[in-house]
Amino acid sequence: MLGLLISFIISFLFLMAAVIIHEFAHGWVAFRLGDTTAKYSGRLTLNPLAHIDPVWTFLFPLFLFMSTGGRFIFGAAKPVPVNYWALRNPKRDIILVGMAGPLANFLLAFILSIAARVLAGSGFAALIIERLILINVVLGVFNLIPIPPLDGSRILTGLLPAGLAQSYAALEPYGFIILIALLWFRVIDYVVWPMVALTLSLIGVGY
Repeated sequence: MLGLLISFIISFLFLMAAVIIHEFAHGWVAFRLGDTTAKYSGRLTLNPLAHIDPVWTFLFPLFLFMSTGGRFIFGAAKPVPVNYWALRNPKRDIILVGMAGPLANFLLAFILSIAARVLAGSGFAALIIERLILINVVLGVFNLIPIPPLDGSRILTGLLPAGLAQSYAALEPYGFIILIALLWFRVIDYVVWPMVALTLSLIGVGY
């Protein structure tokens, strides 16, 4: 149990770095597209204190980590507030804002993969970087699942016709329940892990 707890603390710190980059990217892209909500909410910062949510950032990752015997950790920061109607082109820009978080994680994973190749065989440092890569890729892939409130749902909302998008958005209050059910029955394993493996292979990292 002590070993599992130490492993959780290390994984949690890596997860924090990934989710902060993720949320900052959402806010920055929204700001560049005309919405100042994140800026005036104090969320255009890399300060962890501005992004921590007690449930999603700590309790949820702890539950997943312990319930899977350390196989899986996932969490989220407080969602960056975005006023989609303040965007210059809401229908298009909701897609760009939704994509920003996962793309930031994939970009960071790619940059880290270069560092991993440079440090190959250097032991602990390489191991740390590889763990960071994995967590960023998992976070990016998981968030692309089109279940509200994940980023994939924002992207799909922007792609759907207005009527369908409104009906789809009505699922958001049940999104957490749907996610827990999919995780519990391991349905997501058949989607997330193959995509994680593919992404890792594309950036030249093998696990």
